[in-house]
Amino acid sequence: MWIKICANTNLEDAQLAANLGADAVGFVFAPSPRQVTAAQVAQITPHLPTHVERIGVFPALEAEEIARIARQAGLTAVQLHGGVSHTLVQQLHELFQVGIKQDRIKIIQTLHWQIDADTTSAATLAEHLKTSAANGLVDRVLIDSKVGTSTGGTGIAFDWTAARATLAEAAPHLKLIVAGGLRPDNVADAIHKLAPWGVDVASGVEQSPGHKSPEKLTAFIHTARHST
Repeated sequence: MWIKICANTNLEDAQLAANLGADAVGFVFAPSPRQVTAAQVAQITPHLPTHVERIGVFPALEAEEIARIARQAGLTAVQLHGGVSHTLVQQLHELFQVGIKQDRIKIIQTLHWQIDADTTSAATLAEHLKTSAANGLVDRVLIDSKVGTSTGGTGIAFDWTAARATLAEAAPHLKLIVAGGLRPDNVADAIHKLAPWGVDVASGVEQSPGHKSPEKLTAFIHTARHST
């Protein structure tokens, strides 16, 4: 089980997550109480183990701006959180083709499961999943909760039982990452119901906004690692 600890704002939290066994740490460049700058992240990433992925969460910016920030901050992947734009994905794919394949910056597309989703929103998500699988331009797809107009950071889980069939049928070969409202006490349930490739947590392991709880981090990583 691939585990990402997101919304890090300082070196101590990012190092703790890495030392506890996280596969990736995330940094939010989108508007948020946990938003960071490329300069801040550039002071953190050189001190992390090389095997730990460093992922930036981005709003809808121009491809060149995302690529510039990613390189300045020392990121290994970008997570697109500002909606679905196949043009942006294509542009980033082209920008990131330079260099050795294993060193290429990866692309993660965020899609959303609307809370209290009707069949129309589930169908829309299924179509986006099928398109992502067909074009082969994104490396992974992250499924997050959407509450009203808020996309992510709500701390509210979506209905994993309702989403199970949609995710399994629309994207059987995609690397799916589940996010949204995960905590140490419910991550095992999410994994058992959805069988994702990975899980992503932010506020669920915090002691206060922007600061991680060592106890919650330890419990989350241990539970997720042993729930497969």
